[in-house]
Amino acid sequence: MSILRFLGLPDSQEREDASDDTETVRRIVAELERLEPAKARYVAGFAYVLSRAAAADLRISDEETEKMVQILQQLGHLPEEQAVLVVAIAKSRSRLFGGTEDFLVTRQFREISTVDERRELLDCLFAVSAADSSVSSAEEAQIRQIASELGFEHKDYIRARQGYASHRSVLNPSRKPPETPD
Repeated sequence: MSILRFLGLPDSQEREDASDDTETVRRIVAELERLEPAKARYVAGFAYVLSRAAAADLRISDEETEKMVQILQQLGHLPEEQAVLVVAIAKSRSRLFGGTEDFLVTRQFREISTVDERRELLDCLFAVSAADSSVSSAEEAQIRQIASELGFEHKDYIRARQGYASHRSVLNPSRKPPETPD
């Protein structure tokens, strides 16, 4: 039984709310059916975009994964088990459908979030990328693209990036970016 039906909302409302969802967001929402659907959509999009940035260098480290789980627990108010599940699904979907879903999921997140929530996501993108002690140039480029898709100007991106200057591999040659898989 869906949460909307449980709450007594008509099925047509459920279909209307979900009609613009991408397959990625629908899959994660289905896994989070215990949450209110709007919150599940928000968390699904947030997690997917985090995994998109983490995977920019073709590798999502254990540290980046742990950071994504922490962020979803704190900002999404999810229990650890749900946060782990959401991150695992988001990572999997990003690997499988990244090329086709990236823009669509990010655009949908922009539509359902406030400016402050998008700023929070932008900061979290750097936090996840820096979790393994190095923000690679590929991660920076991906975050810049995401920032643009979220509607931010370059100055907003630069402001968010400033807090992670010590992790930027381009500024710190001694920081070796993680190795990519063979």
